[in-house]
Amino acid sequence: MTVTGGKPPPRGGSNGAPASSPGVPQPDSLHRFLFERLGVRGELVCLDAAFQAVISRHPYPDPVQRPLGEALASVLLLTATLKFKGSLTLQAQGSGPIRTLVVQGTHHRTVRGLARWEGDVPDGNLQHLFGDGHLALTLDPDRGERYQGIVPLEGAGLGAAIERYFGQSEQLPTRLWLAVDSSRAVGLMLQRVPGTVEDADGWDRTVTLADTVEERELLALPVQNLLHRLFHEEDVRLFEPDPVAFRCGCSRTRIEATLRALGRQEIDAIVEEQGDVAVTCEFCNRDYRFDAVDARELFTDSVVPAGIKDSRH
Repeated sequence: MTVTGGKPPPRGGSNGAPASSPGVPQPDSLHRFLFERLGVRGELVCLDAAFQAVISRHPYPDPVQRPLGEALASVLLLTATLKFKGSLTLQAQGSGPIRTLVVQGTHHRTVRGLARWEGDVPDGNLQHLFGDGHLALTLDPDRGERYQGIVPLEGAGLGAAIERYFGQSEQLPTRLWLAVDSSRAVGLMLQRVPGTVEDADGWDRTVTLADTVEERELLALPVQNLLHRLFHEEDVRLFEPDPVAFRCGCSRTRIEATLRALGRQEIDAIVEEQGDVAVTCEFCNRDYRFDAVDARELFTDSVVPAGIKDSRH
């Protein structure tokens, strides 16, 4: 295994294997790697503080934390494949105990997410958690048109549903391996690179090797050790990691735009009934309040185009 962009892995015996070392994967980081001759790229993401920041916002039960952690890891893996600046949003909705799960990642390697559930949530596959539902992946570039793909929520976990999305919508072979415990979420992804490759069996071989990984290894092994454990007979280029972080992205300006979209009549009615307008961001629990003066100022810059009568009262 070769490494570029950073220090090579520590050497062990004569076979050049990395020496065993204590520790865990590098926290809050995304690692990209490439199989030089096989036409296969890979990524490994490790979420610690970012995962804790998301699950600490609401009293998520354990069966909800797992799919939420899987979604956070998956979105960051997918954003690393984007060829544009913008965001990718994963939304799972169903009729089961978990009603909605939304996670958004950006090209800046930031992520946020939340889930809504009702009653007791059992352990189990997607059908047990979400019932009949669907998974939507939305690509939202800073410049250009938004694109959305939708697939059924079927399989053992979110990784299976995302693989189905890439198989149907993108026609790009993609595999994910996800692991979540009470403190961290980790994801491994392999994706075939379009085009002709030297080794026609490379994709099947790397997937077969990756299928041997265990959740405990994803959660506990340092990145270089994990890649050596899985792919030590392959020529792998490992790049410098990118830091990842929880960022909500909400702001008073964005909340103001949302309130303006509701219209002056609606906002005035809320102020008259409640005395002010209170908005809480569900992603980060930050509160925004607008008193009567603030509410009026939301619409002071409104301009009525010539020839159009303002019918507001």
